[in-house]
Amino acid sequence: MPQTSTPICPVPPEQQPLNEFTEIKEAWLFSWLTLPRALYIRKLLTVGLLGWVILGWPLAAASFPPSKAPVHFLISASGAAIATVTLLLVHLYIGWRHVRARLTNPTVEYEESGWYDGQVWTKTDTERAKDQLVATYQVEPVFVRLRWTFAALGSFGALGTALWVIV
Repeated sequence: MPQTSTPICPVPPEQQPLNEFTEIKEAWLFSWLTLPRALYIRKLLTVGLLGWVILGWPLAAASFPPSKAPVHFLISASGAAIATVTLLLVHLYIGWRHVRARLTNPTVEYEESGWYDGQVWTKTDTERAKDQLVATYQVEPVFVRLRWTFAALGSFGALGTALWVIV
């Protein structure tokens, strides 16, 4: 009777792409991109408000006293809020991009015990199909949301710039 052997994945569990996906999806900050739209927007608005109060208000007030240049004060403080949200989203983008790359790559680079012993494992067809499904149906919607959010932030920034020029 011929024996069929299924190749055993040598990649440590914490470095397997599907496990990395599960980990990032459940991480407090990175999970924001998978929340329902209203909750996601509320969290970004909270970060923007914190950026406005902590960074924007003091910096804008030092440059544009609110009593003398209220419009410039509001626009520059809002710019700090937009920058705060943008930096947060860039951080989220980098993390999710790493997971997407690990899922879509036909090979998995991993370390057995440390940085000095890197190995490469070629995914089986089954592993590749599972990873591709996750990348397509669960990770790609995150990038769609990120694109829309970056577009909205860019629009707000352009609006602020236009108002600055007009005033």
